[in-house]
Amino acid sequence: MSKSLRLKSFQPEEEYVYLTYSLKNNKKVKSKILLENYKHLLQKALDWLWERTKIERKEVKKGKKIFAKVKVTLPKKKEVYKVLRDELEKVNNLASHYVDKAINDAYSILNSWRRRAEKGQASLRKPRLRKVYVRVKSTLRKVEGEEVRITVRPYEYVTFSWSHKWFSRRVEGLELGEPVIKEDKVHLPFRYKLPWFTPLDFLSIDSNLYTLDAYDGEKFVTFSLKELYSLKFGMELKRSKIQSFASKHGRKGKVLLRKYSHRERNRVLDYVHKFVNKLLETYPLTMFAVEKLNKQSMFQDADDKLSKKVSRTVWRTIHRVLKYKAPLYGSFVKEVNPHLTSKSCPRCGWVSRKVGRIFKCERCGFTLDRQLNASLNIYLKMCGFPHLFLTPTGSRWVGVIPLKGRRGMNGALPRDSGEAQGLRIGYKFMKIQ
Repeated sequence: MSKSLRLKSFQPEEEYVYLTYSLKNNKKVKSKILLENYKHLLQKALDWLWERTKIERKEVKKGKKIFAKVKVTLPKKKEVYKVLRDELEKVNNLASHYVDKAINDAYSILNSWRRRAEKGQASLRKPRLRKVYVRVKSTLRKVEGEEVRITVRPYEYVTFSWSHKWFSRRVEGLELGEPVIKEDKVHLPFRYKLPWFTPLDFLSIDSNLYTLDAYDGEKFVTFSLKELYSLKFGMELKRSKIQSFASKHGRKGKVLLRKYSHRERNRVLDYVHKFVNKLLETYPLTMFAVEKLNKQSMFQDADDKLSKKVSRTVWRTIHRVLKYKAPLYGSFVKEVNPHLTSKSCPRCGWVSRKVGRIFKCERCGFTLDRQLNASLNIYLKMCGFPHLFLTPTGSRWVGVIPLKGRRGMNGALPRDSGEAQGLRIGYKFMKIQ
């Protein structure tokens, strides 16, 4: 099957993609007025609803053990909404639309607390408000060019502009959603309409401890993550020393530990964003397939040494950033179940019970590096091909061979000994006989 035939069958799953960017809050004086008044309004709504909330405790006996069961009943929103709104209007110093917002947020806080309290994960005391933010409704904001005007009170506004920002120059046709105002930052969520196209290339990625091994239907490529792993390892050693210091110096140690934790997170995110940007620039208009990994299940099956190595990986962060930025380059990301990808034969589908560094099929003799074999199987799952199938003409093609119209694939495919550093790609072509 040629690549052109595969492109016709592909349709983008989503018509829009949602992106969020942050700005520094340069209007702190007016924002502080909005946040303080809204916090007071939200606290009043929370207190009013808490007085009418019923908490019932029951003892449930299971065998010889007795468990305490909690049931929380909140007042029904339809029954109390009008009365609560009239009460809040008496103390409201903002636009009247903020009253509706405060009621909805209060119910959201109490519903979240109720779910955790009934599971025994939260205390039965009233939820406390700490840092409050305001999500501005569409009725309270007006977009003019590259700035948004937000109503605080009647005829009193606060304006935020994203003109000359890096994301406004890169992406055109952004539609602003509901801005989120905090004390120091303003988050602007945008909706971006995806263009009508289909990807030109396909790339499946197998995530490993030190590398990302990929296959694009024709050749293999290995991306080295040793620099990122070394960064995590070095910061882990520093953090262990700071933790011992923090245990002896109280508040001063906690401040230092928080500083280094933020530094580690920022350095990792900086590396990941640069890596993903180069990857997307190298493979524009591409359908990426990544594994849907679960670290917790890996820890259960691994010893202490391997668990420490797995804990230093940032696979989910790379996948999340790739999924977030791919639409800006005309690409898509698809998550694939990684079950048996390194143990299955891409030619005949035979599953090996135990696989070492090299995968060898006992049925057809197919031999390949284990990690590259996983990328082949991920590629098959992405394109929706089984291991063995018939073409419309009746001829039989197997494995990844029909994707390029090739019939024979014998012999081993040795792994390229020289791994690519960063995004300097090292290719190893398939041997065809």
